[in-house]
Amino acid sequence: MAIEGGCYCGDLRFSYEGDAAFKGQCHCRECQYISGGGVNYVMGLMAAGFSYTKGEPAAFRRSDLEAPVTREFCGNCGTHILAKGEGMPGMLMLKAGVLDDPSAFGTPEMAIFGIDKQAFHHVPDGVTLFERGPGSPVID
Repeated sequence: MAIEGGCYCGDLRFSYEGDAAFKGQCHCRECQYISGGGVNYVMGLMAAGFSYTKGEPAAFRRSDLEAPVTREFCGNCGTHILAKGEGMPGMLMLKAGVLDDPSAFGTPEMAIFGIDKQAFHHVPDGVTLFERGPGSPVID
């Protein structure tokens, strides 16, 4: 799979070549902050296939958490591009909304952090909702 995308203002562009390890939706409280309250739709990608083709991202990492992720975003318009962390070596979580063709995301294969899910969040029928990450208890 070859995909391209970028931020809202066009200052930051990227390309990716390779398969997605997974496609999911994240309900964690941190993603709710980043998305403005909704679910974050993410593609787990191998970092080796990803590159910025225009601009350099700004980054934010919380200093008060034990294992925070680094969130990369456009320093001009604020569009959140991806997250990466020590718990996911060699991988990154690309936000589906930044794809030039968001239909490349398809449908989520899983939903994570159901423990933080809000009543107004929707999980499609047939998609497994995990309490935290894959391998944690499943929420019915």
